[in-house]
Amino acid sequence: MKLFHKILIANRGEIAVRIIRSAKKLGIQTVAVYSEIDQEALHVSKADEAFCIGKQELSETYLNIEKIIEVAKKSHCDAIHPGYGFLSENPLFIEACEKAGITFIGPHTRAIRLMGNKIESRNFVKKLNIPMTEAITGSPAQLLKNAHTIPFPILVKAAAGGGGKGMRIVYKPEELESVLESTAREAKNYFGDGTIFIEKYVEEPRHIEFQVIGDNFGSVIHLFERECTIQRRYQKIIEESPSATLTPEVRKKMGDAAVAIAKAVDYNSAGTVEFLVDKNLDFYFLEMNTRIQVEHPVTEMVLGIDLVDEQIRVAAGNKLRFKQSEISQNGHAIECRIYAEDPANNFMPAPGEISYYRQPDGENIRVDTGLEKAQTVLSNFDPMLSKMIVWGNDRSVAIKKSTAALKDYTIHGIQTNIPYLLEVLNHPAFADNKISTKFCDEHTPEILEKMQKPATDPDIFMLGFALYSLNKTRLSGSKNIWEDIGFWRSNMNIPFEMDGNTKNLQIQNQTGMQYELSLDGKTFRLCLKKIENNHIRFRVNDSFYKAVISQDNKGLSWVSIEGSIKKLLRTDLLNGSTDHASSGAGDGENLLYAPMPGKVIKINVKAGEQVKRGTILLVVEAMKMENNIIASSDATVEKVNVKEGEMVGTDLQLLHLLVEEVAE
Repeated sequence: MKLFHKILIANRGEIAVRIIRSAKKLGIQTVAVYSEIDQEALHVSKADEAFCIGKQELSETYLNIEKIIEVAKKSHCDAIHPGYGFLSENPLFIEACEKAGITFIGPHTRAIRLMGNKIESRNFVKKLNIPMTEAITGSPAQLLKNAHTIPFPILVKAAAGGGGKGMRIVYKPEELESVLESTAREAKNYFGDGTIFIEKYVEEPRHIEFQVIGDNFGSVIHLFERECTIQRRYQKIIEESPSATLTPEVRKKMGDAAVAIAKAVDYNSAGTVEFLVDKNLDFYFLEMNTRIQVEHPVTEMVLGIDLVDEQIRVAAGNKLRFKQSEISQNGHAIECRIYAEDPANNFMPAPGEISYYRQPDGENIRVDTGLEKAQTVLSNFDPMLSKMIVWGNDRSVAIKKSTAALKDYTIHGIQTNIPYLLEVLNHPAFADNKISTKFCDEHTPEILEKMQKPATDPDIFMLGFALYSLNKTRLSGSKNIWEDIGFWRSNMNIPFEMDGNTKNLQIQNQTGMQYELSLDGKTFRLCLKKIENNHIRFRVNDSFYKAVISQDNKGLSWVSIEGSIKKLLRTDLLNGSTDHASSGAGDGENLLYAPMPGKVIKINVKAGEQVKRGTILLVVEAMKMENNIIASSDATVEKVNVKEGEMVGTDLQLLHLLVEEVAE
């Protein structure tokens, strides 16, 4: 068997760590590249060698072909694995590898060029008699003129897009012009190609994709499907395999179609053919991704095949080790993508400092992550923190195990989508597979309402925190009683803040580990069963609970019970912070700040200009998202404090508006 000596991973985060893992199993040495802000990243420490290639700008680091090739040559690498995103589908990068005599672990240039452009790929696949939705192409002006030929709603998409970027749904003709402009700009920024097109939007669709892999000897097979229907902002957040939607007959037709497309382009690596499936189980070609996918572990869990291992073997010149007839699905796997984001704020990315990190483990639970401990989540990159993949004998078992694992996945200090994912898995429509890509749009309001009312009584969070706070000196052996009792020593009263409310908890009696506490006129009998750093087990009346507790750098304590999180402040302690509730929103609507650190990419107004409510004042790009800063009232722009291309933080006032007074 042929194998490489040393591989450079031209990526970061969880996918870089995951590639390193497979390479090491094969006995191949690995080289990591990183930007200065990533010098403490996990992929840097996991690789055999690591080289800094710049400060923080993507163009200087992970998108810099010249620097990456230079490092590969200097470290004597004979291959480069691009992971997904970044340079994974860039033909110029492949050509640079070939020129340097370095093997690119991925498909050949023709496949990437052809399938990487959605317009060209649609034209190519259409000749294979594979069904697809109707679409129109042209310049933004031509699209605006001809859009009426396709019934609304329609999708505006980047020709070179992927990963949910450069794609927007339009329901009304009057919205189209601004959407064409923003989508073209986003496409240019992310993919270096501003070409866009329009296609018919399929109502209530399911997103189902087929994993394919080919070698350099003409063999191409599919490795069955993944259901990726649960999405927000057109990005997948839950994937599963097999799909509970497909019949055996439709599964075979879609698999055959995926292989036909891959064979037609002489595909020679791992890739994915994506389809939309309507309520009648009619399927339509969507696109082909010529790279390893984010969700590839779902396939690995049900097949027992390491896809990155196969990618490496094929790129090294080996034949595929499997025939189509030898592959079958076993059990059911579900992947949950863990994001640093706030579902209650339109899933806005939420970078910041993690104060506590613990991931679940156990049989048939896998976590692919770039995290190993509490650290700062930067706004420079995509907000995905990790992927949790769980396998069960069938779908119902996989759902139950995924729910249990999510409840055990603890991240404090920043907002994450873990509570949201829990509610999705527990939703009756998900359990019954009555879903479409509009699931999140339709059900998020009720999910957010449930998140605000956790199954565990809010009082339990406060009681558990009080018990931990009163006994935490046992962990260090400290004898300083005043660290425990704060300023309540005269009246045995502990003041707390939770959910914006102040409550007083009174200690009425204590004997050993038995406590009698009073809260809001109710008396609770507590017993401390076990206490460790950040963990406590306790009984309240006749019920037992486990809590994970940590404190962030603002003095807030985070308490997790059964997957739900509450933030509390014990205001009698000396280290309590009083600025934790500051939103950074300024002292009125006339002060406007970035929702997160990022780059100003467009300014639409200037000083002295009058604007109407709803006007997009400027656009801030952060965590691979465009964020529109919008006027909330009719106003006059008094001052613009930033320039296009400038990096800004959340504490910088971007501009100042003079809000027009409304006559009474």
